[in-house]
Amino acid sequence: MAGKINKMNSALIGLQWGDEGKGKLVDNLAGSFDAVCRYQGGANAGHTVIYKGEKLSLHLIPSGIFHQNKLSIIGNGVVIDIVQLIKEIEELKQRGIKINDNLKISKRSHLILPSYFEEEKEMKDKIGTTARAIGPAYSNKILRKGIRMGDINSPDYLSKFNLPPEYLKTLESFRRNYGHMITDTVELLRKMLKDNKKIIFEGAQGVLLDIDFGTYPYVTSSNPTPGGILTGSGIPPNTISTIIGVTKAYTTRVGRGPFPTRMEKETEELIRNTGDEFGATTGRPRNCGWLDLVALKFSSWISGVTEIALTKIDALDKLPEVKIATAYEIDGEKQEYFPSEVWKLEKANPIYKSFPGWNNTKSVKEYNNLPEEAKAYMKFIEDFLEVNIRYISTGRERGDLIRV
Repeated sequence: MAGKINKMNSALIGLQWGDEGKGKLVDNLAGSFDAVCRYQGGANAGHTVIYKGEKLSLHLIPSGIFHQNKLSIIGNGVVIDIVQLIKEIEELKQRGIKINDNLKISKRSHLILPSYFEEEKEMKDKIGTTARAIGPAYSNKILRKGIRMGDINSPDYLSKFNLPPEYLKTLESFRRNYGHMITDTVELLRKMLKDNKKIIFEGAQGVLLDIDFGTYPYVTSSNPTPGGILTGSGIPPNTISTIIGVTKAYTTRVGRGPFPTRMEKETEELIRNTGDEFGATTGRPRNCGWLDLVALKFSSWISGVTEIALTKIDALDKLPEVKIATAYEIDGEKQEYFPSEVWKLEKANPIYKSFPGWNNTKSVKEYNNLPEEAKAYMKFIEDFLEVNIRYISTGRERGDLIRV
């Protein structure tokens, strides 16, 4: 009889343009899993967690690292800035967080080389990237010119690439101090699933930044969608049973690209300050808009979302009116589906449904204690998406989370 593997694993997917609050959710959910695996992106991601009253931003290390008895895995689909990774490890250690055998890094993950940052400059100006050399890393990977984490164990192999001496010293330092973390994570994940261990897969960015399905060309260079889990970790497609789609109660985006539901300046400024809408990676102020259900229905569908996590509902407190976009008007015609062409989206005028505002959702711990107006707002979202909301974040702290 063939051996069975655990198929009750979960994925946490951002459904907007990133910054949905995935880090806090992973941190909260990690206790129910044996491992957290990051499967794509690089240091352009910033997952923020409040740990012992301090705001910490993780860029490469999975958000499960705060759970000392859980395994954190960086999969092969991640591109690694070795300097940033060393910095992150050392900063966490300084805060008393153990990092040793609880962090594993795929031998197949690609390095971000110093020359890639020069290549990045042109793209930063054109599409507003984070300037973390993510695009060049993925480009060189596809061109088959990259170097992978497992390669740093061979100085002879590295000598073929004409790398700067200082960078070679950094690689040697990492190999000497943290080389034991580099492993074949495909085999590691296989063994864990065979041993009936549960894994949650942590996405970076969001579906609307997906290289294939996002607002191209204003997108990232990888696949935050669940398809990226398979190619970015090496697990079979039938091993994930739950896909949690994370969305804010409103919408934000940074960088360039169309943003149909952007709020008027005064309201945007209020939400930006109330919701602390500044990038965890770059510090850039995020553009803020009303919730866009046209985009959200599209991203939920292609991700196969089975449940919703709604974040930052408290940031909408005290508004007299709250809006949701349910369709677009493009060139005089009503459109209910998300257009694939960026030039169409740039012309889209949202068609809104308005809701009465509410107060006092901040730090609420029980669903029944939420205002009726906020419940009606969430019920509309559930009915529109045909997916239930299972988690509601009501504040920044780790405990500000309602499980429905």
